[in-house]
Amino acid sequence: MNRLLVLVPREGVDRLRGAGSHGSATFRVSGAENVGYLCAISVKEGLTLPVEMSPRTHFLNSGDPRPSGYWYRVATDLHVAWEYGRHRNAVLPVPAFAELVPSGFKHPGGGGGYIALTYASNAETDHPGAGIAEFAAWLVTADGVKPLDVACEPQVVGNAQLAPQWPVDVLAAATVTVVGAGSIGGATVHALAEFGVGRLILVDPDRLLWHNLVRHVSGPTQVGKMKVFALRDDLEQLRPNTHIEPYALDVIRDADKVRPLLACSDLVVCTADGVAPRRVVSHLARRAGLDAVLACVLENGGIGEILRLRPWPDRGCLVCQRQALTDDGAIDPEPALDAGYGTGTRHRPMTAVGSDLHLVGLLAAKAAVATLLERAGHPDQRLPGDHGLLALRPKPGWPPPFDVARAGELRWLDARPPVAGCPTCEEP
Repeated sequence: MNRLLVLVPREGVDRLRGAGSHGSATFRVSGAENVGYLCAISVKEGLTLPVEMSPRTHFLNSGDPRPSGYWYRVATDLHVAWEYGRHRNAVLPVPAFAELVPSGFKHPGGGGGYIALTYASNAETDHPGAGIAEFAAWLVTADGVKPLDVACEPQVVGNAQLAPQWPVDVLAAATVTVVGAGSIGGATVHALAEFGVGRLILVDPDRLLWHNLVRHVSGPTQVGKMKVFALRDDLEQLRPNTHIEPYALDVIRDADKVRPLLACSDLVVCTADGVAPRRVVSHLARRAGLDAVLACVLENGGIGEILRLRPWPDRGCLVCQRQALTDDGAIDPEPALDAGYGTGTRHRPMTAVGSDLHLVGLLAAKAAVATLLERAGHPDQRLPGDHGLLALRPKPGWPPPFDVARAGELRWLDARPPVAGCPTCEEP
């Protein structure tokens, strides 16, 4: 079995650094996982302070407390011995351990021993660049002192850890509205949060039901919730630095309520089912001067499609893009999107599996983030085009440009200009 892992939350790290030479410590331990955390320390006589483990739902917050533990400020040589002992599975004699603890050492007696946490404040000064740990954990028994594993919560966690290699600040300041919180939309929302988008506005009128679970990113504990609230609750646990605003709105029926949401957004992504929602989003985004990314699957999940619409004079809206395709002899796949996506019909069953839909959602999120970053001056985020076609379960016989032939094939095409007289693209 693996060694016991002792977690030290950030609050515990800060308190130990500012405390004296020694004191008692309480650890909450889960025997099933063989892991525990420092949940209280005494910093001076008669004063014991709790240490919080975040989030409150963390499984260790319901573990068994072990109050008979101690912490010591120690010489760096003890942590050198800890590093050696961990790799060699060695046991340090109790007198040798006590010799490197300047004050307060508690002999384990004849019982089962106790957990000790040690702090070497001069680790980096005494051994610069050697990687000697500032904190170490031990099981102190009468037979010897065994090194335990330890992990301290760093001061910086989450997307901030990616800086400066990733433009964290740019994305943290961005707001993206996602219309459609189904299988593709849920994956898109999760990916946008993982990319570091600071604020996500979610729009969808539907509830999460059992038949959705085969493809949705949310699990059975969320059945019955509105999909936007289920995603918010999931992401509050997974990505707490992303602010989620859920709205149980229908983009068609409630277009007057969605319009002001777009006014405070930097970009809109539409993953909603059906033709009408996509056309409404295309129109609203154009009128708001927003870039839009539309994502769907065609031919019952055979092809994934990403369509980026830009409110520029030489780029057309959704209807214009489709019209240009039909004018070139291609097909307009848009009407097929009304053929019972997610439930299927007797003649056109939906055969897409969740992972394929999620792949399309991830690509939509990448297109959205690339658009935001390119606009912010990051040249490495330019997309190859505005119309992406991804082969999921391709079928032969579709006319260009939908004739992707091999699974995983990704094709990018340029956008088409507006069609003369388009009520969306022309100025009102």
